[in-house]
Amino acid sequence: MDKERKVVLSLKNLEVKFNVRARILRAIRNVSLDIYEGQSIAIVGESGSGKSVLTKTFTGMLEENGRITNGEIWFEGQDLAKLQTNKEWQSIRGNKIATVFQDPMTSLNPIKTIGSQISEVIMLHQGKSPSEAKEIAINLIKRVGIANAQKRFYDYPFQYSGGMRQRIVIAIALACLPKILVCDEPTTALDVTIQAQIIDLIKDLQKEYGFTTIYITHDLGVVANVADTVAVMYAGQIVEIGTVEEIFYNPKHPYTWALLSSMPQLSERGTELYTIHGTPPSLYNEVKGDAFAPRNPYAMKIDFVEEPPFFKVSETHYAKTWLLDPRAPKVEPPKAIQNLHKKLSSKLGVNDR
Repeated sequence: MDKERKVVLSLKNLEVKFNVRARILRAIRNVSLDIYEGQSIAIVGESGSGKSVLTKTFTGMLEENGRITNGEIWFEGQDLAKLQTNKEWQSIRGNKIATVFQDPMTSLNPIKTIGSQISEVIMLHQGKSPSEAKEIAINLIKRVGIANAQKRFYDYPFQYSGGMRQRIVIAIALACLPKILVCDEPTTALDVTIQAQIIDLIKDLQKEYGFTTIYITHDLGVVANVADTVAVMYAGQIVEIGTVEEIFYNPKHPYTWALLSSMPQLSERGTELYTIHGTPPSLYNEVKGDAFAPRNPYAMKIDFVEEPPFFKVSETHYAKTWLLDPRAPKVEPPKAIQNLHKKLSSKLGVNDR
């Protein structure tokens, strides 16, 4: 998709299954994806679409009842899908691929000081002495925007606000200068003002350190401000991928249309907010045809019979929908998301890129 930038992480036909009460749940279904060096990619979709499960495979953090059953995850010439033990993962997890989790309240140890938690990571992954680790930790605390870092090094998490705790979680993730930073709903537990500060912080740090950022989110307002590429997930598959402009202003998959139509920012006073009718399919059962077909008002007969391939829209834009087949009837996106650029510019402050 991108010939100029180097691929830093490449997924090929990835499949993940879970054993749940003597049944098999197929959570990730043949996902292929290339992620590029220095890229900001957002993975979006409803809860249960597979966003977090997908990124947990990058660090070997699937739950005990989950396993990769097919496919490859290539990173620095190594297939991560083949790693089995924590010892094998130690050089990757945190060290080269780090994660910022969504709830800073539970991401920190309440009985250890902030400084000791950052220092531990630095000593473990960088082999620094306690004094060296302390110096690096204090600089990181400063770098993530916390004043009086020397003194606050000795504070406990309860002495920090939610926004400050999330800044520390980011500092811990960056302590080993990872090549990839996975941000799993990093602003969910924070109020709107603090959300904006955390997003700006991550963007500034990415510019400074040059890492690749993977955002997991259902908040398309956040996506519009942070991502240069967007992958839309539904029922364990990527159904559309493109630049942020292509996904917002020229979306092709009916599920992407529905997600965009559901944005609270597009609602008008006195009108009902659009909702996607129905529920996602059970992934305990084999999915026949297009997984979104039962909820898709534009579905054709073939959608219930045969899974669509990816159709190429542009060099950077692909969508998995039969509507792009030359034989399909021409269908216009819903009115709610037409002229989306103008609506987002006024309501979200999204500037021309």
